[in-house]
Amino acid sequence: MRFLFNQASLLLVTVMFIGSTQAFELPASARHKTLPATGSIELAFAPEDDATGLVVQAIEGAQKQVLVQAFSFTSREIAAALIQAKRRGVDVQVIADREQTDKIERNRIGEIAAGGATVLIDGHHTAAHNKVIIIDAGTPNATLVTGSFNFTYGAQKNNAENLLVFHGNPQLAEAYATNWQRHRVHAAAYQPRHNW
Repeated sequence: MRFLFNQASLLLVTVMFIGSTQAFELPASARHKTLPATGSIELAFAPEDDATGLVVQAIEGAQKQVLVQAFSFTSREIAAALIQAKRRGVDVQVIADREQTDKIERNRIGEIAAGGATVLIDGHHTAAHNKVIIIDAGTPNATLVTGSFNFTYGAQKNNAENLLVFHGNPQLAEAYATNWQRHRVHAAAYQPRHNW
């Protein structure tokens, strides 16, 4: 009797699983995008290469807007570049992972908010794991920074990481900006816990 119950339970779970996957299945057109390869790509492999410097250089080139998605953020240099961009009149907006922001005492999110940037916290996902910076989306000189590289001291000094900086591919930057906006919708305003 127990064996039959287990088989029946397995069948029920299988049917429920199949039903649930069909309910969450994306249409074929939404599964991926193909964009033309244009512009140039800079790359760095940490810890050997100066990935932090490459990120700072990209932010220093911003003219209008910098949109950031960050998982962990402890880099003084990158935080300072964002604050400096804000002081130059650039619109700087950051979406950070809630758990990492709460858990890591040395994070720079509070400093960036105190520097005038719009800072939002994404607690909608198990991990808001994107590491993305979109610069001047919607312009021919749009720049996209992405890769495994967290915006942290450890990513630069201790980890095996990769970083790509795409210049002159407005369609790619716009696709990432659209995804950034999707996450902005469910992100909440940052509530500072410290006085910077």
